Amino acid sequence: MIQSQRIAIYGVGLIGGSVALALRAAGYEGTILGFGRRESELTRAVALGVIDEFSTEADKIAANADLHLLCVPVLAMESVLAAIARVCRDDAVITDVGSTKQSVIAAARRAFGALPSGFVPAHPIAGTERTGVAAAFPELYRERLAILTPTAQSAESALREVEQLWRACGARTIRMAADHHDDVLAATSHLPHMLAFALVEMLATRPDHDEIFMYAAGGFRDFTRIASSSPEMWRDIALANQQAVSDNLAALIGGLQTLKQAIDDGDAAQIESRFRCAKQARDAYVALTGDRGAS
Repeated sequence: MIQSQRIAIYGVGLIGGSVALALRAAGYEGTILGFGRRESELTRAVALGVIDEFSTEADKIAANADLHLLCVPVLAMESVLAAIARVCRDDAVITDVGSTKQSVIAAARRAFGALPSGFVPAHPIAGTERTGVAAAFPELYRERLAILTPTAQSAESALREVEQLWRACGARTIRMAADHHDDVLAATSHLPHMLAFALVEMLATRPDHDEIFMYAAGGFRDFTRIASSSPEMWRDIALANQQAVSDNLAALIGGLQTLKQAIDDGDAAQIESRFRCAKQARDAYVALTGDRGAS
């Protein structure tokens, strides 16, 4: 179990709340502090047994914590990191759950002046389209992957503490370079969200959108589920990982244009070949991971 006796969670929603509940379920007996913008949501978090205490002022929480876990949107990280930098102890462990890592590292460097030895960026690959602390549940991270992207300044003791945090939540941990993380996640997570948002937005602007959505079948529901995710969070991710997201969108657009041309030409062989290649790749992924529909 982790050594930190007082954990501060900045952003007590689905992600942060699920960490707290997972730690409770694992037997954590320390104090969990919460920070957020809405007092009503924080009061609910206390009532649900997710956190013990809260404040809407980040520095008040930061002054009393051993471990700081940032679960705010990635473009909001810097303001929270600045509050932590003003008051945290030198031996504090600082980590996050952001979907982009290079932007968070840059924000920490600006907030602290230099990267602190207790700073260990991380990203648990888990979530749902739901938001808010009421959506939190302790099994969210069970058997999921938590990627740690330590900096050259990260102390091994801090790294071990963050690993223990995620293992206590039921996750498996790996270490990865921040730039490689951002490139991989742009393709496997960020791009699918951009596509789901764009598809639903396009259909919603059609004059017959009510009929379209009325007759949409299960495939549409499954494919577009992630378009119910937080627009604020995904706006920040798109901007924080701008180049990698843009490059992957350009590659997808090129592939769609090639497919459109094959359809326009009535090229059955080309269409089937592309579909068959995609099916084989998807089937191989399922066989390798056993993942048949996880987030």
